[in-house]
Amino acid sequence: MAPTGFNSILERTQRLAGIVGQEQATCDRHGAYEAQVFRDERRSGCPACAEEAREKREAEEWAAQRRQGAVAKLERRLGSAMIPPRFTGKTFESYRADFPEQKKALASCRRYAEQFAENAQDGRCMLLLGKTGTGKTHLAAAVAQHVIRDHGATAIYTTVSRICQHIKGSFGSDASYTEVQAIELFAQADLLVIDEVGASRDNDFERMSIFEVVNKRYEEMKPTVLVSNLSAAKFEASVGDRTADRLREGGGFVLLFEWESARRGAA
Repeated sequence: MAPTGFNSILERTQRLAGIVGQEQATCDRHGAYEAQVFRDERRSGCPACAEEAREKREAEEWAAQRRQGAVAKLERRLGSAMIPPRFTGKTFESYRADFPEQKKALASCRRYAEQFAENAQDGRCMLLLGKTGTGKTHLAAAVAQHVIRDHGATAIYTTVSRICQHIKGSFGSDASYTEVQAIELFAQADLLVIDEVGASRDNDFERMSIFEVVNKRYEEMKPTVLVSNLSAAKFEASVGDRTADRLREGGGFVLLFEWESARRGAA
């Protein structure tokens, strides 16, 4: 039995809340309960139903917070992919494929992205080679973003020039990182996209740099996508036999973009 003083405080609290009495009520789901009667003749609902509603609301709020956290995490991963702003919105759906060759390239890149788990397991690489303005970087960026969004993997987009600059940055006596660490930076991501292969005039250093990065990823069974405006024969001559052999191993394949530039058509 509650003390008299406690009952007095409880009664005052109920009056302030507008509660004037109590009566028996029945919930279709939880059975009998004691409802509180208010001055405006409203009755309180089933406390068990109210508790279930509260738990559901809290679960929905928690799920929303988790979704927001997942979106923020995805945005951080997309940001760390270093895809240029011009290509961050490029998707498979936005790639214009009017001709059979374009449709084949689109389907092949989409399949490579959708089957990334198997490609990653085999270390399978892909080469996008051919004429300028044919959408090679568009599709490479779409592959990288699909891999990040749909597979929860990490991806990095870079160019041969950036790789060479980063490696050269380790040569000075005051460098803050070593050449090994420079190469390791490009070996960490689950997928690496290297664009503008063969565009540099410093071909010997470019060839060495590409080999070091590709070989490191080859040893760790990590796939690499290379993009170049060169033909297949010129590409192999540019990167060298050792690099080409590693790119082919594991079922690596080549897509040739031999139609005319879309940029020229737009102009």
